Amino acid sequence: MVFNENDFIEVEYTAKDVGTNEIIATTDEEVAKKAGLDNKETKYGPTLVVLGANNVIRGLDRELRKMSVGESKSLTFKPEDAFGQRDEQLVRVMPLSEFRSHDINPYPGLQVRLEDVMATVKSVNSGRVVVDANHPYAGRDITYEIKVVKQITEPKGKIIALGKAYGAEPTDVSISGKDLSLHYDSKYKKDAEYFVSKASLVAAILTYMKDIEKVEIKEDYTKPENKKEAGAEASASADKD
Repeated sequence: MVFNENDFIEVEYTAKDVGTNEIIATTDEEVAKKAGLDNKETKYGPTLVVLGANNVIRGLDRELRKMSVGESKSLTFKPEDAFGQRDEQLVRVMPLSEFRSHDINPYPGLQVRLEDVMATVKSVNSGRVVVDANHPYAGRDITYEIKVVKQITEPKGKIIALGKAYGAEPTDVSISGKDLSLHYDSKYKKDAEYFVSKASLVAAILTYMKDIEKVEIKEDYTKPENKKEAGAEASASADKD
């Protein structure tokens, strides 16, 4: 079997830095715990890859197209097919005052956004902050132990998989021709993260699912059980206005 552009597949993998043998990412919770990568917010298990969507490194996207469902491989990629070569021009020295003016207290390892690019603080001293916009694993050879778990071909299955990937899995999915309806019930916590994730999901659906031209969102809301809390929240909102 050969996979093609825009195919939806689910994979399991563990990625390592070849030079240090450090595990940098994995879908296996037990491996993550042993490597000290375990994060309560991370959902482990098979993860979605949409081929050609740039959600995996270039070399892995290329090699996955040659694999079959159920197949496992060990693949090693040079920097040009992994996270790129290091570019010293992406390392900058910035005044500490610039961070303080934005109420940021920089420290080594802190991720910051600079002109729409994520960078890592490398050092802080003498009123100067060194930031590096290279990917943390740029210039490194990377090995992937990877298995293709399954291919998703049904439209509804693709939408559910995208929903999980973006953290906005809908309660219900309905497709009629080229129209899609997504339903989020009242049990869904509709905070700021929800709205961002939902918008990202809709954008992904319209990008990767060529047969969908319109997306409708249905949402249920209910009053909080604690009426005093609801009143207090409404009062606080009114005071701000």
